[in-house]
Amino acid sequence: MSFLADMGISLRTVEWLREKGYNVIHLSEEGLQRLPDPKVLEKARLENRILLTIDLDFTQLLAISRSLIPSVVLFRLGNENYNQINDCLDVLLEDYVDDLQSGVMISVSSKSFRVRKLPIE
Repeated sequence: MSFLADMGISLRTVEWLREKGYNVIHLSEEGLQRLPDPKVLEKARLENRILLTIDLDFTQLLAISRSLIPSVVLFRLGNENYNQINDCLDVLLEDYVDDLQSGVMISVSSKSFRVRKLPIE
């Protein structure tokens, strides 16, 4: 699995995923800090990467696009520090691998994981 980390995701999370053997890039590593959200989503789709974000705009963009990919993981934890995100990713990468590979929007809160198959209706 490959990931694209949006600007709200810590570089520490990127390094943590790499240590686990995942292919992951952060927008800042490619000088794309100001890339508009639709272009971020398109980049993830073209590169077949799962988008990691804290930005709610991607839910609307996915719904409008009616696309089957990319999968998007939206962290809504209140405090998006890298330790909390990494803990949630541990669960996701163990329990939701098939979902992530098939095209989903997963909203992660401190209490639950909400999985919606793509396209979003």
